[in-house]
Amino acid sequence: QEQLVESGGGLVQAGGSLRLSCAASGYIFKIGGTGWYRQAPGKQRELVATITRGGMRNYADSVKGRFTISRDNFKNTVYLQMNSLKPEDTAVYYCNSDEDRLWVRWGQGTQVTVSS
Repeated sequence: QEQLVESGGGLVQAGGSLRLSCAASGYIFKIGGTGWYRQAPGKQRELVATITRGGMRNYADSVKGRFTISRDNFKNTVYLQMNSLKPEDTAVYYCNSDEDRLWVRWGQGTQVTVSS
């Protein structure tokens, strides 16, 4: 069964940086694009960045210029480099397919907390 494991979150001051990783145990990253999502308390999950297998990237306006998504197809891992973090970036971050029809079971996510 496909398993997604996110890591790299933590507590950081505003303006700081974190690098998140998402490792997949199976096929999900092999069949299409991948997305990083986040969910803040009381809010819906939102898509913040996507990357295709060929490396094309897209970002939500709220993170454009600050976040960078990348992937290592050999390691079956996707990364999210987050710079210039803001308190509004505080959320649990998840990865999954960038297409909801291909979503697999969500991982536990990794908590990112940005203090002001």
